[in-house]
Amino acid sequence: MGIRDIIDGKKQWRAHQARVKTLPPDYQIVYQEIQRYLFKVGPVDLVDGHLLSDLVDFFEEGAATGKGVTDLIGTDIAAFSDDLVKDSPTYADIYQKSITTTPKQ
Repeated sequence: MGIRDIIDGKKQWRAHQARVKTLPPDYQIVYQEIQRYLFKVGPVDLVDGHLLSDLVDFFEEGAATGKGVTDLIGTDIAAFSDDLVKDSPTYADIYQKSITTTPKQ
């Protein structure tokens, strides 16, 4: 990864965060919670994928139609977040697999 890639990545991230800030306050709070959760769980393709930008698209559409954020995702943010990454390998999965396959001495 070169310096140009780092600069472009930062520009994209700032543009993404600017989109989040245009969401209604309740959407922003839920987005931040989902983001925090995903950064902890760590889906392997989170960095290279479009999960977060797709989530902002989804929230923008919901806000444009006048729906509340709980109308879109329900009241359980963790369950919604788990459902987002249910088919994606996570760093936790990789770690769990590494400790269960390591021979004990």
